[in-house]
Amino acid sequence: MFFIALKMLLGDRTKYLGLLFGITFTSFLVTFAASYFGGMMTRSFALIAENPRADVWVMDPAVVAVDRPINLPTADLSRVRSIEGVLSAVPLAVAQADARFPNGRFQSFQVIGVDDATLTGVPLMKGGATASVLRAPDAVIIDAGGTTGKLDTPSLKSDQWPRGGPHLDAPTRPLITGDEFLVNDMRVRVAGQSEALPRFPPRPLLFTTYSTAERILLPERRRLTFILVTAAAGVDARALATRIEAETGLHARAADDFKADTVNWMVRNSEDVGDAVTMLSIAMLVGFGVTGVMMFMFTNENLKYYAVLSAMGASTRLLLAMICAQAALCALLGAGLGLGLCALAGRVFMFYGFPFRMMWFAPVAGGAAVVLVSIGAALFSMRPVLKMQPASFLAGR
Repeated sequence: MFFIALKMLLGDRTKYLGLLFGITFTSFLVTFAASYFGGMMTRSFALIAENPRADVWVMDPAVVAVDRPINLPTADLSRVRSIEGVLSAVPLAVAQADARFPNGRFQSFQVIGVDDATLTGVPLMKGGATASVLRAPDAVIIDAGGTTGKLDTPSLKSDQWPRGGPHLDAPTRPLITGDEFLVNDMRVRVAGQSEALPRFPPRPLLFTTYSTAERILLPERRRLTFILVTAAAGVDARALATRIEAETGLHARAADDFKADTVNWMVRNSEDVGDAVTMLSIAMLVGFGVTGVMMFMFTNENLKYYAVLSAMGASTRLLLAMICAQAALCALLGAGLGLGLCALAGRVFMFYGFPFRMMWFAPVAGGAAVVLVSIGAALFSMRPVLKMQPASFLAGR
């Protein structure tokens, strides 16, 4: 009987393709939305992921996410270093600053000041360079941070630092090693470019030493943002974080816990999460609409065949099982097609720098959406079979 049900489905190519389209669209859009959400969330804690040596992050008690910091007194660094189980503790300064390029254009940067001695916090460098380039005077390392076209300087010398006013329309080229620009009217020189993880929201990044950051940033009473702690051998990071909190009154989180805190904050507060939910809602509505209507039309047009099968002794349960088999075949094929299309689209989006990352929950979400849509469509199309009167069909009425 199930073979007959599938032959009935495949025999009506138009409605079969319509069913496949509805389920494929649902699978694709839900998986894509979940993957886009995963990309946004992983980029939101990129600063933490770039510092794998930091077992514990110490911060002001009010800080709940890595991108919402409040600075600490410098004396807290010594307090943390004195705690048992701390192998090392280094400062990290995070701030925003406006830079002026040689043609007069302004650009906002996230400035990250790393420890002068260890240079902990500098990501991998391009071109085989090392973080030691920051030891030169006024040296900075730049990174696009997921943006495009933000780090451009004039191509011609005549357009650099012009006296007759800014040359905003002058031809430009990307910044390279040796170029100079101003941060708060302080000159800095590009010493290299990094391969930092893209941020979300995207923003250009400027890495420099802690002492240089103090010089080029606007004066503040407190400059220290985070203390990066490396635990001694055999010391659990979460236990050490608890000890630091108890002895200093500061907020200390193991790296993995701080990532989770950042994701939770993003989920509660980011407007982009609402966009992902909207995309999911649209996918489910379209899936229910297209798949349910097409399945109902298909079942309704084939009632005469179900009537014949019922007259030949097929039970109502068996007829409903045939409808479920038809929905299951479409669900299986549609889910696979949608997942494959999402993977292909993801490669394109990643090439252009969009925050796409297909994690384990994305296919699960897509599959769950397909199951819900398919069950809903099957239940919706069962109504004509349940109300069917085989005698009326066989009598031609």
